[in-house]
Amino acid sequence: MSDCSSTAMSSFIGSSTALPLLLAGPILRKVTPSDITVWLVTSKPLIATFSLFHEGQESAFYHATIDEQAQIQIGKSAWVVLAQFQGDFPVDTVLEYQLDTQDGDITHLVPSLLYDEEQRLSLTINPRADYVLHGSCRNPHYPSKDSLVAADNQVAGQKTLERPSLLMMSGDQIYADHVAGPMLDVIQQVIGLLGLPDETFVQSPVADSASLYQHDCNFYGRDKILPHYHDEASLFRTFLRKKGLSTSWVPHRGSPVFSSSESENHLITFSEFFAMYILVWSPQLWALVDSSRLQKNDFRSGEQILTPKWQQLWQDEKQNIDDFVAGLPQVQRLMAHIPTYMVFDDHDVTDDWNLTVGWEKAANDNAFSRRIIGNGLLSYWLCQGWGNAPQNFDESFLMLARQYFATPTATHQDVFIDHLYRFEQWHYTIETTPKMVVLDTRTRRWRSESKMNKPSGLMDWEALIEMQHELLHQPAVIIVSAAPIFGVKFIETLQRAMTWIGQPLVIDAENWMTHPGSANTLLSIFTHTKTPTNFVILSGDVHYSFAYDIKMRFRRSSPNIYQITCSGIKNEFPNQLLRFCDAMDRALYSPHSPLNWFTKRKRLKISKRDPDVAGGHRLINRSAIGELRLDAEGKPCDISILTAEGERITFPPIK
Repeated sequence: MSDCSSTAMSSFIGSSTALPLLLAGPILRKVTPSDITVWLVTSKPLIATFSLFHEGQESAFYHATIDEQAQIQIGKSAWVVLAQFQGDFPVDTVLEYQLDTQDGDITHLVPSLLYDEEQRLSLTINPRADYVLHGSCRNPHYPSKDSLVAADNQVAGQKTLERPSLLMMSGDQIYADHVAGPMLDVIQQVIGLLGLPDETFVQSPVADSASLYQHDCNFYGRDKILPHYHDEASLFRTFLRKKGLSTSWVPHRGSPVFSSSESENHLITFSEFFAMYILVWSPQLWALVDSSRLQKNDFRSGEQILTPKWQQLWQDEKQNIDDFVAGLPQVQRLMAHIPTYMVFDDHDVTDDWNLTVGWEKAANDNAFSRRIIGNGLLSYWLCQGWGNAPQNFDESFLMLARQYFATPTATHQDVFIDHLYRFEQWHYTIETTPKMVVLDTRTRRWRSESKMNKPSGLMDWEALIEMQHELLHQPAVIIVSAAPIFGVKFIETLQRAMTWIGQPLVIDAENWMTHPGSANTLLSIFTHTKTPTNFVILSGDVHYSFAYDIKMRFRRSSPNIYQITCSGIKNEFPNQLLRFCDAMDRALYSPHSPLNWFTKRKRLKISKRDPDVAGGHRLINRSAIGELRLDAEGKPCDISILTAEGERITFPPIK
């Protein structure tokens, strides 16, 4: 038997399977007093009317049809719809909405979309961001409950006007680089079921997507298919260079471009990325696929395809996936009622995406890796970015997208992907009170000019200055940064140590303080006299939760800065390691510790809130969704997390 699974996957479910009209959604996206945006995926062109009602009224006060320009055909049986409705919509009142389709009202097609006692879907347009749900990092096969289900349970018990203003998902909505075997199998069934596009590759061991799906390494072996490069920054080479010794005699070794340690099932094709989005947000297609084929011996073709090691992992992942799928009706219901905004972090595309100049060069110099990253960006735009700020994507952008999907050739795909690589409008602003400024910390990096393997700054100078302009003359602001701006100093010290020995990928050495240019510019923004008095920073990424209060040292009128981190929605940090880091951070970096003077944040006094939970830990290692309530001045009056089990943990003010 080869190193990979022998013989490829079984045949897909036939196209004759009856598809429901609704495949995913509806998800409320950008919602303001003048805009209501709804995202959904359907199995045929959508013919529908959108209607708005005042609570309990029989007659609608607003009607609009969904036209063809709001829809893009993705496959033979898949249309993405981003329906945008403009008007002068009432705020701070209960509204009900209805989507009447060619197959009937959408809630008749999917009754589970409605909360108890509801006759129609409901929403509230709240111009104030005074109650926000936030979180990141939702891994379907992680062995915890889904915090979005807990959020839905809470919303179900709230009156409509008491619901959150919005849900902010600050990264890693999918894990493209760490996919469970059963999930990958279902993804590929969905590709066949919907007739999603094929594609061809160059500089790849597989010629096209069909060859990939039939390859011996299709399951649990894609790390052998993914591209490699000659690593000039190996630990031994770094040691020799630091000693001034020649490295020419050291044999080159191939290092993987994709640095995830769990990339055996890394998504590769656009169709795989797109199918995963549908499967993590809605339950409809799960009812049409066979997610138990291994147990039914369909993975046997004269010989065993999966080795015992992978069989056992498949079984473990399958149980977690089944639990995840059971909660999807509630996730779908939650996002149909609460305006939902999103931004990418690395796992939406691949682990360590753009971490260093060396990583970027290796990825961009290989056509296969460039295509994979481009597919991640393409699917991100279609499923996340487009709905955040539709105005950022003009007709020329949409023309390239429609050109590719109308004729999905390699040439059209690469032209569109090249445009996505150059695109610089992934960040956006939500015009609430306080204003919410959502940062792109992935594609506009401040790249190191000294070393190829030194971590890049999370935003370059130009991007930081643009951010500052958004903050000018605002009394208060909410900044959404995937990675915490003010993180755990001891963990950042470990990251610096790994960077010093030339191994930044080992411990994900990406934080705001790692690059002197971006760190100093960022800190200068916080001290500018015309920037806000109250800063709230919402972050995720790190797989644990904490809250800090931050003041400038030696200033009479310091701004109030609050770093609030909640992660992951369905993921956690290795517990023993986190407990060690928590203890060391307490011991070494208290607010009055002299070690603070050796950090870039020496001008700041950082006070750490103690959560009301047994054990005395400041870093909470629980799958959870964050809850933030602000007062009229934009200061937090309640910081808490709602765990996946439904427990509420608060971070009381520091006395």
